[in-house]
Amino acid sequence: MAEITPRGEAARELFLSGCNCAQSVAVAYADIIGLDRDTVMRIAQPFGAGFGRLREVCGTFSGAMFVLGQLYSSSEPDRDNKAYVYSLVQEFADRFRAARGTLLCREILGLAEGEGTDPTNPSERTAEYYASRPCAIVCAETASLLEQFLRELDERGAGVNEVGGDATIQ
Repeated sequence: MAEITPRGEAARELFLSGCNCAQSVAVAYADIIGLDRDTVMRIAQPFGAGFGRLREVCGTFSGAMFVLGQLYSSSEPDRDNKAYVYSLVQEFADRFRAARGTLLCREILGLAEGEGTDPTNPSERTAEYYASRPCAIVCAETASLLEQFLRELDERGAGVNEVGGDATIQ
């Protein structure tokens, strides 16, 4: 996986402060996607725990795709832009799979299908919770991998849409 960057460290700290995985990655990029922290927190909340504890697509991946969409998607129906953004999603998914072996939350956590999915009982954030799962480091690594990917897109001359703020990765 990529070296942990400052945005990766920010995502890890956000997770350790109680944010879910998707929020942690997305909020680490709030300054460049043209949205305030509170808005990002609300939009990204359902994506956590593999979409509302369904344990499907990893929330860190979903948070990263939220950022990518804010930076590269068109606000109008545009077939060419859709194809371009989908190609970016697939390229990042390949990198994520290469690092994690899967896109699925339950596989990253080593859960059986259906295990850990009760939406009425989110896990208490305790020392045992954090020690029992790789989520904090997955947040850090995914945010760092995204930072590397965005830098490469910038080097390729990939255009950023008008929605985002300053898309320069510091």
